[in-house]
Amino acid sequence: MQIGIRLHDTKKGTLEERVAIAEEQGFSCAHLALKKVISEYSVADSALTPGFSCYLKKLFAAHHLDVAILGCYLNLATPDQAALEKNVHRYMAHIRMASLLGAGVVGTETGAVNESYSFEERNHSEEALDIFIKNVRPVVQYAEKMGVILAIEPVYKHIVCNPKRARKVLDEIGSPNLQIIFDPVNLLDISNYKERESIIAEAIEVLGEDIAVIHIKDFIVKDGALVSVAAGTGEMDYTQIIRFIKEKKPYIHTTLENTTPENAVQAKAYIQKLYDTCQIK
Repeated sequence: MQIGIRLHDTKKGTLEERVAIAEEQGFSCAHLALKKVISEYSVADSALTPGFSCYLKKLFAAHHLDVAILGCYLNLATPDQAALEKNVHRYMAHIRMASLLGAGVVGTETGAVNESYSFEERNHSEEALDIFIKNVRPVVQYAEKMGVILAIEPVYKHIVCNPKRARKVLDEIGSPNLQIIFDPVNLLDISNYKERESIIAEAIEVLGEDIAVIHIKDFIVKDGALVSVAAGTGEMDYTQIIRFIKEKKPYIHTTLENTTPENAVQAKAYIQKLYDTCQIK
């Protein structure tokens, strides 16, 4: 297992400083969301040049880090056609960058049927799923041309809200260049979190072969809602997930989420210990 961190969860600084921190803290990969870690120069689509890609490739290699995920979390189901076209263009710019950078995947969530990218019941409709499949298809086709994996991340409040809907997207698109980012906590909500063991088991069974990256975080219940926190500081039992990794995906990129600069190393050590002591059946 290769444990990584979202660079925007590290101590604030330049991209170069954040990459150095990730190495110093013992991480082997990173989630890179350009707009969240770079403010000192442009990261517009036109700035994602081959030269920039090659610079990033050398920077991460010098610090012994893989780019596990090049994040591009934009709404592919927005009803605003102009915004949709702009979002698709940005996905394609990230895919071109990833092809030269050698990123593990270009990662995305799965959107909402409104311009605000917020939860509404219609997100869980068949109509919404059809919209997402239609709009993600050309992005996957471009990923195929560029030899890049696009990975979608199911999230309860978004369109692809459970393992079965994710499976439908994979099957309808039918491309090896479309895979899954598995974040167990993102499949949970205040309405279903007590059934998390069965939800995680279903996700592993239904999506396991196509899981390319795993996100690890924890949650607490506060004011009637789930609040994401660092691994090992909430209610999650990682037994199923760690066993799945060790048995089926031993070198998978596994990135921590919702850590702070103060607890990132502790969260990494917690997950690593679980992995090291996990017994394979």
